[in-house]
Amino acid sequence: MPETKGSRKIGAHPTNVVQTLARTPGVNVTGFVKDTRDHLRTAAISIAPLRIARGIQNKVLESMAMARPTVVTRDALEGIEATPGREVLLADTAEAFAAACLEAARPEAAPMGRAARQRVLSDYVWAERLRGFDELLAAANTPRK
Repeated sequence: MPETKGSRKIGAHPTNVVQTLARTPGVNVTGFVKDTRDHLRTAAISIAPLRIARGIQNKVLESMAMARPTVVTRDALEGIEATPGREVLLADTAEAFAAACLEAARPEAAPMGRAARQRVLSDYVWAERLRGFDELLAAANTPRK
């Protein structure tokens, strides 16, 4: 099966269990990649089945920015303002997650990917997120009378 049609597991330090997935036809365990966009560009969907997460998950934002239907757990979505069912699919049990992945892979899920990208562009672009910080710095550098 060509790599673009198979599954890819991307992550800096894949565990031994994840590495054994590479024995499955159509699964490629990449480990660390410099730029996830090359892999997301050819992905049908992106998943983030995180059980423990701290802070905003950039991997979820990257998938959303690439307009990929994205399936997440509640922990993976923590700190991200996205509407489940419209911009991402949310599932916390193995059964629900599998069903959501099948739903995300359907052609009808493409608008969800586009809505996710719009969410990122409207709420998560660095220039917009840091605008308030720049204003605070400018105010702090203004001489006081």
